Amino acid sequence: MSYGAEAWTLRRTSSANFERKIFRRIYGPKYENGEWKSRTNRELEDMSKGENIVKWIEGQRISCLGHLERMEEERMPKKFFTQEVEETRRRGRPRKGWKEEVERDLQVLGVRRWKELVAGRKKWKDIVRQAKAHSGL
Repeated sequence: MSYGAEAWTLRRTSSANFERKIFRRIYGPKYENGEWKSRTNRELEDMSKGENIVKWIEGQRISCLGHLERMEEERMPKKFFTQEVEETRRRGRPRKGWKEEVERDLQVLGVRRWKELVAGRKKWKDIVRQAKAHSGL
């Protein structure tokens, strides 16, 4: 389920729906009185035991940001991360990219000058733990 979650961008409005959709896939329907029925939201909450997939994904993204920032410049993932795409864009507001989303998450956490903090792995792990526990993300 979580393969590649570090690269996902999530919309704020649909994160609860996304989480329920994932839990419905994991736990599946229930067989009751000779028929298959979809599980209720309450049942999904009870079965998930308070796990929050969206917070976990956001923590993974912040962890991945630290990994990419510490990486040597000549490595391919770092090149993809730092390069600017030159193309004409569609009409309307531009979509937010992965980096902008993760930087917004760091702002919500109150993390300033994150590029300086990435160098210290222990401090960065503390930020990732804080992100997974933060209620505003």
